[in-house]
This record gives sequence, structure tokens and C-alpha cells, in this order.
Amino acid sequence: MSTTPTFSAPHFLDVIDWRQPWLAPLRASATLIGTHNWRLAINNIAAARDVRNLNGSPITFVPQAALPAGVAYEAFISDTGNVPTRENLHDFFNALIWLSFPLIKARLNALQAAELSKAGTLSGSGKPRGAARDAATIFDENAALLVVRAGSACQALISALREHQWSEAFIAQRSVFDVDAQVMLFGHALVEKLVFPYKAITAHTLILEAPDEFFTLGSEARNDWVDQYTAAHLMVHGMTIGQLTPVPVLGVPNWCGGQDQAFYGDVTVFRPKRKPAL
Repeated sequence: MSTTPTFSAPHFLDVIDWRQPWLAPLRASATLIGTHNWRLAINNIAAARDVRNLNGSPITFVPQAALPAGVAYEAFISDTGNVPTRENLHDFFNALIWLSFPLIKARLNALQAAELSKAGTLSGSGKPRGAARDAATIFDENAALLVVRAGSACQALISALREHQWSEAFIAQRSVFDVDAQVMLFGHALVEKLVFPYKAITAHTLILEAPDEFFTLGSEARNDWVDQYTAAHLMVHGMTIGQLTPVPVLGVPNWCGGQDQAFYGDVTVFRPKRKPAL
């Protein structure tokens, strides 16, 4: 008697190529998570690392159905520590960012919850979001962090990026990357888009200046430094769109093949800076 073989369907996490350079800061946490009951694995890691929101509640990843009707996602996390999490890449990466940069995530959640309270709404809808909440949401979803060595070494790179001088930033200043500058992704929607990368993916980038010691640290210690520094920055400065610089992330040296002059000359992606309106 013959039997028909059965095959398990591919899990949605199987499409992630962990060899990609932009995933390097997330690998340490990802190696502890399997595709079978990944939410339980993430909760175990969060508990072991004592990940909490700014109200002191332990962060726990719960099914989406746990979010009460009419309650804003950010307010629910702030009030309970529970993060509604669906079975998809978007929410998986959100959870992974919580594990990798918990202080930044907690500070952003507190900013968003405070804006909701200020607007007098728990639902997150029905009133204008406001510039501060918009900026915090954009950072949460689509931010990259560019960490540069403090001092003069990276000033030309910073200036070129802010002025959208892409060939100067990525060709003339190419040797600066991985020596005096490192790009680290934070926005979970940004990481999700890069599962199937395309040239036009652009991050809202916060530039951080780090001491020489940062560049001697291992990957996890760099994550910890960035987590503490950025959370402190958010506490002092909050978040505004003006703090962020657009960077097409596949322009980062060695993050994509074919990075020649023509690659960076594609103005549909590497756009010149807009001139201020008269």
C-alpha cells in the first residue's frame, strides 16, 4: 500500500536571507528564534533580558486579538506591556527590534502614548495625529541609524548625505564606511521591505556621533551603545522629521551589487535636493 508523502508548507520566516549585511545587528537575537512557536521564543528572550516599557511593565508579545476594540495600539502597549503581534514579517521584525533595541522602542512608545493622551483620545483615530506623533511613527517604522566617528573624519560624509550629493557620499567617501561609519536599521517596516530588496527603498536616517571606542566593540555591544544613546537623545530632543535625513539604503557601500557611477546617477532613486520655494 502506497502513501502520499506530505510536506510542511514553507513558514513565512523562511524567506528571510540572514546573510544580508543590513541584518547583521539583528542576527544575535534571531539565532535564538525558530519558526516553530516563534512568539513563545521571543517572549522567553524578552523575559530573560527583562525588556520593559517605560511604565515598568514587562513586554509580552500577544495575539492581535488581545487588542481591545477601540483602543490604540500604542496606548495598549504603554498601559499593559502587551504588544499585539500577528503571524507576519512586519510584526516579527517589530518584535525583533524590541529585543535588539528595547530602550529606543520603549521611549518611542512613551512618546506616542503621550501624544495620544495629549490629544484626548485612546483610539488613535478621529483626531489629527500631530507632527510629533507622525515623526515618532515614521521613525519607528522606517528609521535607519548612521553612527559616525566623532570629529572631522565623517563631516564630509554627513554634509554630502544632507545635501543629497550621492556620488560624494557613497563613492568619494566609500572608505569611511565600516571604519568610521556604520548604518544600522531600526524601522521594522524598512527591514520588512528589504526581505525583497529594490533600489528605491529609502530610510529616514538619524545621524549619531560616537567615540572611538564604539568602533572597537562587538556587534551586541554596539547595539547596546546605540540603544542607550538614541533613547537618551529621544528623551532630550523628542523626534521631529527635521532630525532625519533620507538615505536610499541600497546605496550603502557593499549593500548591493553594481554600485558604480551610473548606479548613483539614477535620479529616480538618488534624487537631488529640492531647492527651497521662493
